[in-house]
Amino acid sequence: MSVKSCEKVEKSQVALTIEVSAAEFEAAIEKAYQKMRKKINVPGFRPGKAPRKIIEGMYGAEVFFEEAINNAFPEAYESAVKEKELRVVGYPEVEMVGECTKDGFTFKATVPVYPEVTLGQYKGLSAPKDEVKVSAADVDARLNELAERNARLVSVDREAKEGDTAVIDFEGFLNGKPFEGGKGENHSLELGSHSFVPGFEEQVVGMKAGDEKDIDITFPEDYHADLAGKAVVFKVKVHEVKEKEVPALDDEFAKDVSEFDTLKDLKADLKKKIAEERQKTADRAFEDALMEQVGANITADIPDAMIENQARQFLDNFKMQIAQQGIPYDQYMKMTGMEESKLLEDAKEPATRQVRLDLALAAIIEAEKIEVTDEDVEAEMKKMAEQYNMELETVKKYLQADQVKDQLLTQKAIAVVVDSATALKPEKKTAKKKTEDAAEGEEKPAKKTTRKTTKKAEQEGEKETEKEAE
Repeated sequence: MSVKSCEKVEKSQVALTIEVSAAEFEAAIEKAYQKMRKKINVPGFRPGKAPRKIIEGMYGAEVFFEEAINNAFPEAYESAVKEKELRVVGYPEVEMVGECTKDGFTFKATVPVYPEVTLGQYKGLSAPKDEVKVSAADVDARLNELAERNARLVSVDREAKEGDTAVIDFEGFLNGKPFEGGKGENHSLELGSHSFVPGFEEQVVGMKAGDEKDIDITFPEDYHADLAGKAVVFKVKVHEVKEKEVPALDDEFAKDVSEFDTLKDLKADLKKKIAEERQKTADRAFEDALMEQVGANITADIPDAMIENQARQFLDNFKMQIAQQGIPYDQYMKMTGMEESKLLEDAKEPATRQVRLDLALAAIIEAEKIEVTDEDVEAEMKKMAEQYNMELETVKKYLQADQVKDQLLTQKAIAVVVDSATALKPEKKTAKKKTEDAAEGEEKPAKKTTRKTTKKAEQEGEKETEKEAE
């Protein structure tokens, strides 16, 4: 193999013209013969036993050329990429140059490569940053949420009202016949939760233990195909009505739900935790706003393949989230009427932002000569093990050292930007402006933050910490 030319073309692509020699092609032809001979019938020879020369004599010398080209191409291409030290980011487009003969062949491979990146301004930037405040009302709201979660249900001898839980038997009938999935026994239904078909819960309100009733319901037009728009009757029997008993907010409550002896101490702890949560949110929003500027400020001829790969990664992440919710991806697509091509198209804009961010971070790491040692990686893994009360070896089992190293490099690069930035006071928004911003936000795809996947364990740990605090 020899590289006849290596030329840069638009969109950070490189065109390689590669020649495969006669000797290399001969080896590829022999390999093709060994693979194909069992499928070629030659009179006088058992399957797979006919000599190559006989087969070539019958079918022509080119009989093995196509398979031989397929054999020779990958090695020749990979050797050329290695020789020219190219950072390939996608698959090549290949075309033959001239004719293929027993003396070899020449092909042209046009492949996208990692683009040259010129950093714009990344130090001395500014962005709005929210000032963290926690009011007494905020603490009371959190305290009430805590009380709601610790409420208990107690039986009452009265008519059910919204907010109560009714224990019911029910069975649905369509045209006088039971339909599949329309029956339940001793089902606890929170009235007002809107967990049942519209109109059902409202008609249970007013019933009490021992009552039976026929409830007329018309299913929505967008409901399951078999029942969409259909009028049905549910026979309902109430076994029990329960009301929510919320504990009193006093010192005894504080002792029951926390490590504190007084309500005052619990409130102080909640205020501290709310402040910490909001500070993290403000810090992340500030960081994201700065990094979006950094990504926008770079100059790079980004190949389409990088955007498409990132969009595909976003889609794969989405599929994983759907699967974790117990919904098969194919079923979700049918339910929503979405096309995968549309999802990929919608992902291109956030994918472009993410690619620019990643390119900017890599350029900062190089420009600032940021380094991470093996000792840094080990220390980070130990920190994570302590934070989540895990064995160090367990952390190492699930996180590769290279992942942690990349994460630390990213953190240091972001710190260069954030530490040199100026936090501005946010502009006060009118009610109209807030409404417009909210509407605009709904239309835009969610941004991916600059934090990478090695943060997943940390994020899960944060959630557990918050639950314990509450």
